[in-house]
Formats: sequence, C-alpha cells, structure tokens
Amino acid sequence: MRRSGILMHITSLPGPGGIGTLGPEAYSFADFLHAAGMTIWQVLPCGPTGYGESPYQSASAYAGNPMMISPLRLQEAGYVTLTQEDLQEDADPEHVDFTAVRKRKEALLRRTFEHEKEHVKERNDAFIREHAWAEDYALFMALKHHYQDVQWTKWPDRAVRMREPEALAAAKNELAEEVAYHLFVQTLFFEQWDALREYCHARGILLFGDMPIYVAEDSADTWTNPEVFQLDADRIPRRVAGVPPDYFSEDGQLWGNPLYRWTYLRKVRHFDWWVNRMKGMQRLYDMVRVDHFIGFANYWSVAYGAPNARNGRWVNGPGRYLFDELGRQISGLEIIAEDLGVVSQRVLDLIEYTGFPGMRTLCFGFDGNKNNIHHPRNLKENQVVYTGTHDNDTILSFLQMADKKSLAKMKRQLHFKTVEEGARIFVETCFSTKCNTCIIPMQDVLGLGHDARMNLPGTIGAPNWTWRMKEGAAAPEISAWLRKLNQDSGRITQE
Repeated sequence: MRRSGILMHITSLPGPGGIGTLGPEAYSFADFLHAAGMTIWQVLPCGPTGYGESPYQSASAYAGNPMMISPLRLQEAGYVTLTQEDLQEDADPEHVDFTAVRKRKEALLRRTFEHEKEHVKERNDAFIREHAWAEDYALFMALKHHYQDVQWTKWPDRAVRMREPEALAAAKNELAEEVAYHLFVQTLFFEQWDALREYCHARGILLFGDMPIYVAEDSADTWTNPEVFQLDADRIPRRVAGVPPDYFSEDGQLWGNPLYRWTYLRKVRHFDWWVNRMKGMQRLYDMVRVDHFIGFANYWSVAYGAPNARNGRWVNGPGRYLFDELGRQISGLEIIAEDLGVVSQRVLDLIEYTGFPGMRTLCFGFDGNKNNIHHPRNLKENQVVYTGTHDNDTILSFLQMADKKSLAKMKRQLHFKTVEEGARIFVETCFSTKCNTCIIPMQDVLGLGHDARMNLPGTIGAPNWTWRMKEGAAAPEISAWLRKLNQDSGRITQE
C-alpha cells in the first residue's frame, strides 16, 4: 500500500497562546492533511520537555506535554474562563518563546485545577487505574517542584532519592495537592489527545509518533526504575549514551542518557519494562518511529563524565530477543526503524529479521558513489523516504549551502535550475520513489529556509525546537499540489 504523510510537531502549529496545541489549529491541520490526500501525521515525542526543551529529553516516557493543552478546548469544556493573557501571542509568531509560554500555561493550568478541585479526586483515581505510570510520575513532578526543579539525583533527602517506602509515603502525604495537580494536568492532556486522535481516524489519518530509545537521566522513569539502568549505588550513571563522530559532529554526540542493563532486562524481567513502554506508545499512536534503532543491535557506550563521545565503545544490544518478546505481547502497532547513522552488519541483520521499514533521506542521497543507499534510484518498497528529518536543515537551506560541485550534480540528476525549484523537486521526487511510505517535513512542503530548521544536533536551546508555521500557510493551493502528487504517484486513487 502506497501512502504519504507530513512531519509536523504539535508545538509548531499556529494558533493563540504562543505555541501549537491540541486545539482548533490541530483539527484544521488534520483537515488540511485530508484534503491533501495524506493519511499519516507524524509528530515528534509528545512528553513533557525539560532542559533545552528537547522532546528527546523528557521527564516521562509516558506522560503528555502540558504545554500542548489547548486553552480554547479548556474553555469549551467549561473548565475555565480565559483571559486575554492566556491567548497572548509573543513577539515572533514563527518561533515559540518557551519561557513566556510556560509561565502563562502554568498559571492557566493551576487556575483550572483550582476551579475543578472538588471533582479532581474521582477523575485522578480513574486516570491512575488506566495508567499505571501516573502516580509515580505525579509524585516525581511534585518533588521536582518541591526541590525547586533540581535534578532528582541531587535531591537533599537521600531516603526520597532512594525511594524508601516510609519516605515516599510521607512525601505523598505532604505534597498531596501538588501530586493531584500533576495528575489532573495529565487527565486534561489525554482528554484532548484522545479527541484529536478520534477526529484524525474519522478522516483516515494515522498518528505517527516518535519514541526515543533512551529516557532522560532526570526523569520519572530512572527514578522509579533504577534497576533497569546502568547506575551506581548512588543512582548516578556509570556509562551513558551517544554516537561516535559522524556527519553532524566531529566529536560525536554525547547524549548523556543512562544505558540499559540489557542482560538483566532479558533474563530477569523478560523485557517487561519495554513491553509496558511500547504499550504506552500504542496508547497514543497508530505508528511509532523507534529513534536510534541501531542501539538495539549495538550501542555506543561512553564513560559518565567524559567531555565528548569520541572515546566510547560499541556494545551489543538485545537484538532479536527483545523484538521476539514484543511480538508475543503487542499487536496492531506499526513500527518504523530509524536506522540512520553507523549501520553495522548486526544492524542490517536485525532490521531484516524484524521486517520493520527503515528510513531514507534524500538530502543524504547525492554524495558518494552510485551505491548510496539514500539515492532515489536505490530506494526500496519497504522503506520510509523523507526529504530530511527534524535533525536536518530544510531542503531549501541545504541546497543554498551546497558546494558548487554537489549542487551541479543534483541539478543534473533531478533536472532543476534554481534552488527554489530544487526544493520543490526534492518533495516531488520523494513521492515518485518506490518507497511505500513518503513523509515530508512541513517546512519542506512550504519551501522554507534555514530559519525554519527544527533542530541542530549537538546544540542545546533556542532556536532548536522553536519553529512555528505561519497562520494560513497550509493554504488550499498547497493541499491541491500535494493531492496531485499523491494521485500521480499512486498514493491515492484518481478522482
């Protein structure tokens, strides 16, 4: 089955309040996708973001990002009366000012909580029954608030850090209202998420999520499940994740996430932690991209405290044992393997064994020899093709910054004259490839330049993750162009 979709993170949607949300703007974008003949909406991880606002460094592998909650939907549901400040737009409507947005959204959510206080307990209890992770997450967030947002490994109360039962019981009692607040916020997120997902399904659109292979060190996941990770007796990581020097960085990328105890997970736990995590993904999404799939075959292990990722080492991951167990316990979730990077034979063997589609990006396709796996002529049906990912520059900027020799080669092979025309041709080429699934970042659909880049790997903070689409940019003429591409490439039937 041939199909297509758009990569567009929720926070990048236009709309009131300075950030994209699960409100009317999301429903409008679903309508745009439907009109364009798209059947997939891909988003970045939707968990609560921490330092640097990276969706790949979340406080929870399960929770939703409170910043995505729609003020307008809260008012429609009768939870709160909005003020002008709740819907305030910041100075630059094409980039999120996370500091300003967070301050306003936090005030709104706490006001909503106060308004609904007498009904909160029943709602929260029902939410906990459905979401086993929720109570520990809410306590974690309450403790973070109590300790002025200090990383949990540095909380002053060792008994709380080490999760001693008496200390946890005392904390739950002392911080009961704050715990209730964080549970309530999650009920609001999932209420709005479920409504949007139902709307998408009614229009034949699948929600395609993104699951980072690793969780953040400063997360409810590591605090609640320390035995799953390579931590010392004080719960400090022994070794951390990253990748060796590559296209993006000569020092490699030092992500700093705790690594898993794969032997323990396999032999003692039968991968139950991973089974639960994938079920959490299935609760949100119809499809999931497993970020850094390479790490399941072999992962780059770096000593904790190292200045960069140069001196790490490759270690074998769980391989097929993990996916055998997931296959036994989970059905109906479509998995895409993000296999970009240093691909060993062990990685290739694992992808072949699982049968999961891998990823190809056209921006990588025009350097090297004729066997370049990303070149349009070398793409295969069981792959997902992109112009680029959230970690790449936009195609327009990529072409603008290409050296003369490379640009001339691309012009010759794809038959375009200007970089603006080339950006459009790259999109059209994706549709025409053999790949069953074609996904285009919205920035490339709109032909935007460098200012619309979503992330530069190896850097932290703005402008990463801040891009927002202009109001009205997803215009009817854009959806008509995409619909014709879908028809011409056999991704939807002619009408």
